[in-house]
Amino acid sequence: MDAIEIKCKNLLKQEGINGASKIDFDVNGELYDLSFDYIIETYMLSSDESKLVFFEAMKKSLDTKEYMGIEKFFEGMGQLLLMSSLSEKM
Repeated sequence: MDAIEIKCKNLLKQEGINGASKIDFDVNGELYDLSFDYIIETYMLSSDESKLVFFEAMKKSLDTKEYMGIEKFFEGMGQLLLMSSLSEKM
């Protein structure tokens, strides 16, 4: 496991957020659910710079001290993953 990935997952744990929490996405009537851990793991396949950007953005979303901040963050990151994945399939 990558050091930044560990930091991301530990940050969630410190905030009392379960990495297995999932966000549901409806894409053209097809339901996808992505866990916070899956989203983190997928972004950790990126370049080192992208990993750092992800981590810093995640920290900022937690700074709001509201669950909705981190939920919105992962919702946005999940949407980007799905859009990338679906466009690659086309």
